[in-house]
Amino acid sequence: MQQSSLLIATVVCALTLTPHPAAAQSATAANPEGITAVEGVRVGHFTYPDDPTGCTVVIAPEGTIGSVDQSGGAPGTVETDLLDPVNSVQGPDAVVIAGGSAFGLAVRDGIVRYLEEQGRGYPIPGLGVIPIVSGAIIFDLRVTDVRPGPDCGYQAAAAADTGPVAEGSVGAGAGATVGKMLGMDRAMKGGVGTSSVTLESGLVVGAIAVVNAVGDVIDPATGQVVAGARNEDGTFADSRRILRGLVPPPSELENTTIVVVATNARLTKVEAARMALMADDGLARAIVPSHTPGDGDTVFSLATGTLAEGYTLSQVGGLAAEVVADAILRAVRAASGLPGIPAVRDLPGAR
Repeated sequence: MQQSSLLIATVVCALTLTPHPAAAQSATAANPEGITAVEGVRVGHFTYPDDPTGCTVVIAPEGTIGSVDQSGGAPGTVETDLLDPVNSVQGPDAVVIAGGSAFGLAVRDGIVRYLEEQGRGYPIPGLGVIPIVSGAIIFDLRVTDVRPGPDCGYQAAAAADTGPVAEGSVGAGAGATVGKMLGMDRAMKGGVGTSSVTLESGLVVGAIAVVNAVGDVIDPATGQVVAGARNEDGTFADSRRILRGLVPPPSELENTTIVVVATNARLTKVEAARMALMADDGLARAIVPSHTPGDGDTVFSLATGTLAEGYTLSQVGGLAAEVVADAILRAVRAASGLPGIPAVRDLPGAR
Protein backbone atom coordinates (compact mmCIF):
# COMPACT_ATOMS: atom_id res chain seq x y z
CA MET A 1 0.00 0.00 0.00
CA GLN A 2 1.48 3.33 -1.09
CA GLN A 3 1.52 6.01 1.61
CA SER A 4 0.49 9.47 0.50
CA SER A 5 3.30 11.90 -0.29
CA LEU A 6 1.82 14.32 2.24
CA LEU A 7 2.08 11.77 5.05
CA ILE A 8 5.61 10.82 4.10
CA ALA A 9 6.69 14.46 3.97
CA THR A 10 5.12 15.15 7.34
CA VAL A 11 6.91 12.19 8.90
CA VAL A 12 10.28 13.12 7.42
CA CYS A 13 10.04 16.77 8.45
CA ALA A 14 8.49 16.44 11.89
CA LEU A 15 10.04 13.28 13.32
CA THR A 16 13.33 11.68 14.13
CA LEU A 17 12.65 8.39 12.33
CA THR A 18 15.13 5.55 12.60
CA PRO A 19 16.61 4.94 9.14
CA HIS A 20 16.57 1.53 7.52
CA PRO A 21 19.78 -0.46 8.03
CA ALA A 22 21.86 -1.57 5.10
CA ALA A 23 21.16 -5.06 3.83
CA ALA A 24 24.60 -6.18 4.97
CA GLN A 25 24.00 -5.14 8.60
CA SER A 26 24.89 -7.71 11.24
CA ALA A 27 21.98 -9.92 12.30
CA THR A 28 22.59 -8.86 15.88
CA ALA A 29 23.14 -5.19 15.15
CA ALA A 30 21.84 -2.88 17.87
CA ASN A 31 19.36 -0.11 17.16
CA PRO A 32 19.87 2.83 19.56
CA GLU A 33 16.58 4.41 18.48
CA GLY A 34 14.22 1.50 19.06
CA ILE A 35 11.56 0.86 21.67
CA THR A 36 14.01 1.58 24.52
CA ALA A 37 13.96 5.23 23.41
CA VAL A 38 10.87 5.27 25.64
CA GLU A 39 12.47 5.99 29.00
CA GLY A 40 12.43 3.07 31.43
CA VAL A 41 11.48 0.37 28.91
CA ARG A 42 13.89 -2.58 29.02
CA VAL A 43 14.37 -5.33 26.42
CA GLY A 44 16.16 -8.65 26.77
CA HIS A 45 16.71 -11.54 24.35
CA PHE A 46 17.77 -15.11 24.86
CA THR A 47 18.77 -17.13 21.79
CA TYR A 48 19.61 -20.81 21.99
CA PRO A 49 23.25 -21.10 20.90
CA ASP A 50 22.81 -24.12 18.63
CA ASP A 51 19.18 -23.80 17.52
CA PRO A 52 17.22 -21.05 15.76
CA THR A 53 14.72 -20.18 18.49
CA GLY A 54 14.51 -18.18 21.69
CA CYS A 55 12.51 -15.50 23.44
CA THR A 56 12.31 -11.74 23.83
CA VAL A 57 10.97 -9.85 26.85
CA VAL A 58 9.91 -6.22 27.22
CA ILE A 59 9.88 -5.07 30.85
CA ALA A 60 7.76 -1.98 31.50
CA PRO A 61 8.46 0.71 34.11
CA GLU A 62 6.32 0.53 37.22
CA GLY A 63 2.95 2.21 36.81
CA THR A 64 2.74 1.51 33.08
CA ILE A 65 -0.75 1.27 31.58
CA GLY A 66 -1.22 -1.42 28.95
CA SER A 67 -3.65 -3.10 26.61
CA VAL A 68 -3.73 -5.36 23.54
CA ASP A 69 -5.23 -5.76 20.07
CA GLN A 70 -5.49 -9.30 18.72
CA SER A 71 -6.37 -9.54 15.03
CA GLY A 72 -4.87 -12.77 13.70
CA GLY A 73 -6.91 -15.94 13.28
CA ALA A 74 -4.56 -18.32 15.12
CA PRO A 75 -3.39 -16.63 18.33
CA GLY A 76 -1.23 -18.21 20.98
CA THR A 77 -1.38 -15.85 23.94
CA VAL A 78 -1.31 -15.68 27.74
CA GLU A 79 -2.66 -13.10 30.21
CA THR A 80 -4.34 -10.98 27.55
CA ASP A 81 -7.85 -10.96 29.04
CA LEU A 82 -6.66 -8.80 31.94
CA LEU A 83 -5.52 -6.16 29.42
CA ASP A 84 -9.13 -5.59 28.33
CA PRO A 85 -10.11 -2.10 29.53
CA VAL A 86 -13.12 -3.52 31.40
CA ASN A 87 -10.81 -5.47 33.72
CA SER A 88 -9.14 -4.10 36.82
CA VAL A 89 -5.37 -4.64 36.32
CA GLN A 90 -4.09 -1.50 34.62
CA GLY A 91 -1.12 -2.97 32.77
CA PRO A 92 1.51 -5.70 32.64
CA ASP A 93 4.89 -5.70 34.34
CA ALA A 94 6.33 -7.35 31.24
CA VAL A 95 5.40 -8.72 27.82
CA VAL A 96 7.08 -11.84 26.46
CA ILE A 97 7.36 -13.09 22.89
CA ALA A 98 8.64 -16.64 22.38
CA GLY A 99 9.26 -19.26 19.76
CA GLY A 100 8.08 -22.83 20.15
CA SER A 101 4.38 -22.36 19.43
CA ALA A 102 2.14 -23.21 22.42
CA PHE A 103 5.06 -24.96 24.13
CA GLY A 104 6.82 -21.58 24.28
CA LEU A 105 4.18 -20.16 26.61
CA ALA A 106 6.18 -21.87 29.39
CA VAL A 107 8.81 -19.13 28.92
CA ARG A 108 6.54 -16.85 30.94
CA ASP A 109 7.19 -18.86 34.12
CA GLY A 110 10.86 -17.87 34.14
CA ILE A 111 10.03 -14.19 33.73
CA VAL A 112 7.50 -14.36 36.55
CA ARG A 113 10.15 -15.93 38.78
CA TYR A 114 12.69 -13.24 37.91
CA LEU A 115 10.25 -10.38 38.54
CA GLU A 116 9.12 -11.87 41.85
CA GLU A 117 12.76 -12.00 42.96
CA GLN A 118 12.99 -8.30 42.11
CA GLY A 119 9.86 -7.52 44.13
CA ARG A 120 8.00 -6.48 41.01
CA GLY A 121 4.33 -7.26 40.53
CA TYR A 122 0.78 -6.69 41.68
CA PRO A 123 1.00 -6.18 45.45
CA ILE A 124 -0.92 -8.55 47.71
CA PRO A 125 -0.80 -7.40 51.37
CA GLY A 126 0.86 -9.99 53.55
CA LEU A 127 1.81 -12.20 50.60
CA GLY A 128 4.18 -10.18 48.40
CA VAL A 129 3.68 -9.57 44.70
CA ILE A 130 2.20 -11.38 41.72
CA PRO A 131 4.05 -10.41 38.52
CA ILE A 132 1.71 -9.67 35.63
CA VAL A 133 3.34 -11.03 32.47
CA SER A 134 1.38 -11.07 29.22
CA GLY A 135 2.72 -12.70 26.12
CA ALA A 136 2.38 -14.44 22.79
CA ILE A 137 4.22 -17.04 20.75
CA ILE A 138 5.24 -17.58 17.14
CA PHE A 139 5.31 -20.90 15.29
CA ASP A 140 8.90 -21.81 14.40
CA LEU A 141 8.74 -25.60 14.83
CA ARG A 142 9.40 -26.20 11.13
CA VAL A 143 12.95 -24.89 11.51
CA THR A 144 13.76 -26.24 15.00
CA ASP A 145 12.58 -28.90 17.42
CA VAL A 146 13.72 -26.93 20.48
CA ARG A 147 10.92 -25.58 22.65
CA PRO A 148 11.86 -22.53 24.72
CA GLY A 149 11.10 -22.95 28.43
CA PRO A 150 11.28 -21.11 31.75
CA ASP A 151 15.08 -20.84 31.75
CA CYS A 152 14.90 -18.98 28.43
CA GLY A 153 12.49 -16.48 29.97
CA TYR A 154 14.53 -16.02 33.12
CA GLN A 155 17.76 -15.36 31.21
CA ALA A 156 16.08 -12.93 28.82
CA ALA A 157 14.56 -11.00 31.74
CA ALA A 158 17.86 -10.94 33.63
CA ALA A 159 19.57 -9.58 30.50
CA ALA A 160 16.97 -6.89 29.84
CA ASP A 161 18.24 -3.30 29.85
CA THR A 162 17.47 0.13 28.45
CA GLY A 163 20.30 0.12 25.93
CA PRO A 164 20.31 -0.47 22.17
CA VAL A 165 18.20 -3.45 21.12
CA ALA A 166 19.68 -6.26 19.02
CA GLU A 167 17.78 -6.91 15.80
CA GLY A 168 17.56 -9.68 13.23
CA SER A 169 17.88 -13.40 13.94
CA VAL A 170 17.93 -13.10 17.69
CA GLY A 171 15.61 -13.95 20.58
CA ALA A 172 12.08 -14.82 19.52
CA GLY A 173 13.01 -13.94 15.94
CA ALA A 174 15.82 -16.49 15.63
CA GLY A 175 13.59 -19.00 13.82
CA ALA A 176 11.09 -16.57 12.31
CA THR A 177 10.25 -16.83 8.60
CA VAL A 178 8.10 -14.86 6.14
CA GLY A 179 6.63 -15.31 2.67
CA LYS A 180 5.19 -18.80 3.13
CA MET A 181 2.26 -18.57 0.71
CA LEU A 182 4.01 -21.01 -1.64
CA GLY A 183 5.36 -23.26 1.13
CA MET A 184 8.43 -23.31 3.34
CA ASP A 185 10.75 -24.17 0.45
CA ARG A 186 9.95 -20.76 -1.07
CA ALA A 187 10.02 -18.79 2.23
CA MET A 188 12.51 -16.22 3.51
CA LYS A 189 13.96 -15.34 6.89
CA GLY A 190 12.10 -13.10 9.34
CA GLY A 191 13.36 -11.76 12.64
CA VAL A 192 13.21 -9.00 15.25
CA GLY A 193 13.12 -5.30 14.43
CA THR A 194 12.62 -2.15 16.47
CA SER A 195 12.03 1.51 15.68
CA SER A 196 10.95 4.78 17.32
CA VAL A 197 10.01 8.39 16.70
CA THR A 198 10.78 11.36 18.94
CA LEU A 199 9.09 14.75 18.64
CA GLU A 200 10.30 18.16 19.81
CA SER A 201 7.40 18.11 22.28
CA GLY A 202 9.08 15.20 24.06
CA LEU A 203 6.62 12.59 22.83
CA VAL A 204 8.27 9.24 22.13
CA VAL A 205 6.64 6.26 20.46
CA GLY A 206 8.56 3.03 19.86
CA ALA A 207 7.87 -0.52 18.75
CA ILE A 208 9.50 -3.94 18.62
CA ALA A 209 8.23 -6.59 16.22
CA VAL A 210 8.89 -10.30 15.83
CA VAL A 211 8.04 -10.98 12.19
CA ASN A 212 6.96 -14.52 11.29
CA ALA A 213 4.23 -13.83 8.72
CA VAL A 214 2.63 -16.03 6.08
CA GLY A 215 2.59 -12.96 3.83
CA ASP A 216 5.25 -10.84 2.16
CA VAL A 217 6.95 -7.86 3.77
CA ILE A 218 6.28 -4.75 1.68
CA ASP A 219 8.00 -1.37 1.93
CA PRO A 220 5.02 1.01 2.29
CA ALA A 221 7.03 3.90 0.86
CA THR A 222 7.72 2.16 -2.46
CA GLY A 223 5.18 -0.67 -2.68
CA GLN A 224 8.05 -3.07 -3.40
CA VAL A 225 8.39 -6.56 -1.92
CA VAL A 226 11.36 -6.64 0.46
CA ALA A 227 11.06 -10.27 1.59
CA GLY A 228 8.50 -12.85 0.57
CA ALA A 229 7.48 -15.95 -1.33
CA ARG A 230 9.84 -16.75 -4.20
CA ASN A 231 9.34 -18.25 -7.64
CA GLU A 232 11.49 -21.18 -8.75
CA ASP A 233 13.90 -18.75 -10.40
CA GLY A 234 14.36 -16.87 -7.11
CA THR A 235 12.31 -13.80 -8.07
CA PHE A 236 9.49 -12.63 -5.84
CA ALA A 237 6.13 -14.26 -6.60
CA ASP A 238 4.42 -11.25 -4.93
CA SER A 239 1.57 -12.10 -2.55
CA ARG A 240 -0.68 -9.59 -4.31
CA ARG A 241 -0.45 -11.70 -7.48
CA ILE A 242 -0.89 -14.90 -5.49
CA LEU A 243 -4.09 -13.55 -3.93
CA ARG A 244 -5.45 -12.80 -7.42
CA GLY A 245 -4.83 -16.36 -8.54
CA LEU A 246 -2.02 -15.48 -10.94
CA VAL A 247 0.20 -18.15 -9.39
CA PRO A 248 -0.71 -21.28 -7.38
CA PRO A 249 -3.02 -20.63 -4.40
CA PRO A 250 -1.65 -19.86 -0.93
CA SER A 251 -0.70 -22.53 1.57
CA GLU A 252 -2.07 -22.15 5.10
CA LEU A 253 0.88 -22.55 7.45
CA GLU A 254 1.55 -21.69 11.07
CA ASN A 255 2.79 -18.12 11.41
CA THR A 256 2.30 -14.93 13.51
CA THR A 257 3.73 -11.42 13.89
CA ILE A 258 3.87 -10.10 17.45
CA VAL A 259 4.40 -6.43 18.28
CA VAL A 260 4.92 -4.40 21.45
CA VAL A 261 4.41 -0.65 21.03
CA ALA A 262 5.30 1.79 23.81
CA THR A 263 4.99 5.51 24.46
CA ASN A 264 5.79 7.97 27.22
CA ALA A 265 2.34 9.56 26.77
CA ARG A 266 -0.04 9.50 29.71
CA LEU A 267 -2.94 7.34 28.54
CA THR A 268 -5.90 5.64 30.17
CA LYS A 269 -6.34 1.92 29.64
CA VAL A 270 -9.08 2.63 27.09
CA GLU A 271 -6.71 4.96 25.25
CA ALA A 272 -3.94 2.36 25.38
CA ALA A 273 -6.35 -0.10 23.75
CA ARG A 274 -7.00 2.41 20.99
CA MET A 275 -3.25 2.91 20.51
CA ALA A 276 -2.82 -0.85 20.08
CA LEU A 277 -5.64 -0.98 17.55
CA MET A 278 -4.19 1.92 15.55
CA ALA A 279 -0.68 0.46 15.76
CA ASP A 280 -2.04 -2.72 14.18
CA ASP A 281 -2.43 -0.71 10.96
CA GLY A 282 1.36 -0.88 10.69
CA LEU A 283 1.12 -4.63 10.14
CA ALA A 284 -1.33 -4.16 7.28
CA ARG A 285 0.96 -1.56 5.67
CA ALA A 286 4.07 -3.72 5.79
CA ILE A 287 2.72 -7.30 5.55
CA VAL A 288 0.49 -8.57 2.74
CA PRO A 289 -1.70 -10.37 3.56
CA SER A 290 -1.86 -9.80 7.31
CA HIS A 291 -4.27 -11.05 10.00
CA THR A 292 -4.92 -14.27 8.06
CA PRO A 293 -6.54 -17.41 9.51
CA GLY A 294 -3.01 -18.86 9.82
CA ASP A 295 -1.49 -15.85 11.62
CA GLY A 296 -1.81 -15.01 15.33
CA ASP A 297 -1.06 -11.31 14.85
CA THR A 298 -1.13 -9.50 18.20
CA VAL A 299 -0.14 -5.97 19.25
CA PHE A 300 0.54 -5.10 22.90
CA SER A 301 0.58 -1.45 23.98
CA LEU A 302 2.40 0.18 26.89
CA ALA A 303 2.03 3.79 28.09
CA THR A 304 4.52 4.86 30.75
CA GLY A 305 2.78 8.18 31.43
CA THR A 306 5.80 10.40 32.03
CA LEU A 307 4.60 12.98 29.46
CA ALA A 308 1.31 14.58 30.48
CA GLU A 309 0.54 16.96 27.60
CA GLY A 310 1.48 18.21 24.16
CA TYR A 311 -0.06 15.42 22.04
CA THR A 312 -3.35 13.83 21.03
CA LEU A 313 -4.37 10.18 21.07
CA SER A 314 -4.75 10.26 17.28
CA GLN A 315 -1.15 11.46 17.01
CA VAL A 316 0.14 8.75 19.33
CA GLY A 317 -1.76 6.01 17.52
CA GLY A 318 -0.79 7.28 14.08
CA LEU A 319 2.88 7.35 15.00
CA ALA A 320 2.55 3.88 16.53
CA ALA A 321 1.48 2.52 13.14
CA GLU A 322 4.48 4.24 11.52
CA VAL A 323 7.06 2.72 13.87
CA VAL A 324 5.43 -0.72 13.69
CA ALA A 325 5.75 -0.75 9.89
CA ASP A 326 9.37 0.42 10.15
CA ALA A 327 10.20 -2.20 12.80
CA ILE A 328 8.83 -4.92 10.50
CA LEU A 329 11.05 -3.75 7.64
CA ARG A 330 14.07 -3.60 9.94
CA ALA A 331 13.40 -7.15 11.12
CA VAL A 332 13.76 -8.75 7.69
CA ARG A 333 16.58 -6.46 6.59
CA ALA A 334 18.65 -7.32 9.67
CA ALA A 335 17.97 -11.07 9.60
CA SER A 336 20.47 -13.74 8.56
CA GLY A 337 19.43 -16.83 6.61
CA LEU A 338 18.99 -20.46 7.55
CA PRO A 339 19.80 -23.45 5.32
CA GLY A 340 17.34 -23.26 2.44
CA ILE A 341 15.75 -20.09 3.81
CA PRO A 342 17.55 -17.01 2.51
CA ALA A 343 17.50 -13.59 4.15
CA VAL A 344 17.19 -10.25 2.37
CA ARG A 345 20.98 -9.90 2.54
CA ASP A 346 21.36 -13.13 0.56
CA LEU A 347 19.43 -11.94 -2.49
CA PRO A 348 21.12 -10.39 -5.52
CA GLY A 349 20.70 -6.62 -5.41
CA ALA A 350 19.30 -6.77 -1.88
CA ARG A 351 17.50 -3.64 -0.75
